Amino acid sequence: MAMDSPVLGRLIRVALSHKQRFFWTNAVMVGAAVGTAALPTLIGWIINSGLGLEVGLSNTAASWRLLSMMCGLLFVAAIARGALAYGQAYLGESLSQRVAYDLRNRLYDHLQQLSFGFHDKSQVGEIMQRATQDIEGIRMFLQMGVTRLVFIGLLILFSVALIALENIRVGFVVIALVPIIGIYAGVMSLRMRPIWLGIVQMQGQLGIVLQENLVGQRVVKAFSRQEFEQSKFDEKVDKLYLESYRTTKYMAFNEPFLQGAWLVAVALVFWVGIKEIQADRLLPGDLIKFQIYLVLLQVPVRALGFVVNIVARAFSSGRRLFELLDQVSPVEDDANATVIAPGPGDVVFEGVSFEYDTGRAVLEDIDIHAEPGQTVALLGPTGSGKTSIVHLLPRFYDATQGRVLIDGEDVRDVTLNSLRQTVGLVQQDVFLFSATIRENLAYGKPDATDDEIIAAAQAARLHDYIMSQPDGYDTWVGERGSTLSGGQRQRVAIARTLLLDPRILVFDDSTAAVDMRTEYLIQEALRTLMAGRTTLIIAQRLRTVREADQIIVMREGRIVERGKHDELLAANGFYREIYDLELKDQEDAAVAQARKVGE
Repeated sequence: MAMDSPVLGRLIRVALSHKQRFFWTNAVMVGAAVGTAALPTLIGWIINSGLGLEVGLSNTAASWRLLSMMCGLLFVAAIARGALAYGQAYLGESLSQRVAYDLRNRLYDHLQQLSFGFHDKSQVGEIMQRATQDIEGIRMFLQMGVTRLVFIGLLILFSVALIALENIRVGFVVIALVPIIGIYAGVMSLRMRPIWLGIVQMQGQLGIVLQENLVGQRVVKAFSRQEFEQSKFDEKVDKLYLESYRTTKYMAFNEPFLQGAWLVAVALVFWVGIKEIQADRLLPGDLIKFQIYLVLLQVPVRALGFVVNIVARAFSSGRRLFELLDQVSPVEDDANATVIAPGPGDVVFEGVSFEYDTGRAVLEDIDIHAEPGQTVALLGPTGSGKTSIVHLLPRFYDATQGRVLIDGEDVRDVTLNSLRQTVGLVQQDVFLFSATIRENLAYGKPDATDDEIIAAAQAARLHDYIMSQPDGYDTWVGERGSTLSGGQRQRVAIARTLLLDPRILVFDDSTAAVDMRTEYLIQEALRTLMAGRTTLIIAQRLRTVREADQIIVMREGRIVERGKHDELLAANGFYREIYDLELKDQEDAAVAQARKVGE
């Protein structure tokens, strides 16, 4: 609970960033509270005046004129109070919606800035829950919690003060009730905060299960695991139901308790008030005024239980949201970062070591020099660190030790945007957006012309397929590219990268999902495009490896061999083992295919 005050303070500071809205919301709220508290006093005065009980007034024509004027004033005050109440609700909603708008944008922007390290460990369903339900809980807190809680507090304060000034004995009955309600509200808030924290966490877990199930439907159906997935979902739903039911039980107790307390106060006010009238210390109109105060206060005091529930939820939602917003990305622009200078594309890894988690080394003492225009192939078994090397180049991660240089500039000294415009990466796990093929191709270069898009598609051997579709380049791509084959998705990714025209190309096993004929066509097209560019390729295809200017052989995060294809074969080392196990079959198949064609 130590974090609750800072969380509440931060939420209030977010609201204060909209000074004008915050000022007018609170100004109207104070006006509404004063106007509401003044109405019973005005009514009491009218009743006493009408009965001729006020000092200096008698049942004459003059007093009736005054009474008419007072009734007219009451009518005007009622209209003004209604207008202020409308303004309070409207401005409170406006303020809360604006804060929610800012928080959503701030969260979305922050997520874009966080490094791969964060996204590797985060769960999409959990983030979605914080971006939707948690922010909605905060919005409700600002709209109903802050403004309504302050309004209730002011209304109780003004009402009790006016009653006490009129008659301290009757006022004492109401004053005695206020701390009881306040203590009760505080106890309920303390009880409900951990429950609400558990609920929002369970909602996040439920979102994770649902998101994974929907994305993995093909796997679920392929292995006939529908019943298992249903039971997993039911387990989360049951836990969420039980915790939500606990809050309902508290809320169900709140209203009867507060209503009962208020009815006791009404009875006590009547009893004490009648005694005061009999002792000539109180006028009948004043007793009616006090009862109107109690009726008037009954609704906001009963609503206090609802407000406490909203505040408790906001503490939990705010804590979870700020945990995400307070995440610091280890990869970000240095304060003195500059735009990377133009250059030929000289790439150097100088004594580079890297670990995802402290104490778990992934790369150790990596030295690579890819000269401008060279093609460097990275080869090795799964988990040897090939992908980690190419991810250090565009700074998806930062090296733990050593430096990565492009044309002599440390990648940590240049802006991320300019660096990633310089390094074009085609990843093995291709992601396409639910949009047209044209929009997916031009994703990295929205202002690309049709000619540029077509040229990139032709280079990736994709143009003919696109033109065979009824809508051509306006063909819609399903979620994650589901309407395209694996090879087509890969070629869209290649064309998307080529459209950037980067000086350095990185292919992370980018031809793994295409057949040998398509790979051959792509390699022929890329041969010209790669001329003059530095290219790093992670591949398991013999053709790619044989044509590389330099082959880097990786094993358990270290470079164990380097050289050209023939040199490494002659060395009879680890590369030879890989060749015999994986690449020789490709060579034999290619020779057999060539003989078949020759015949």
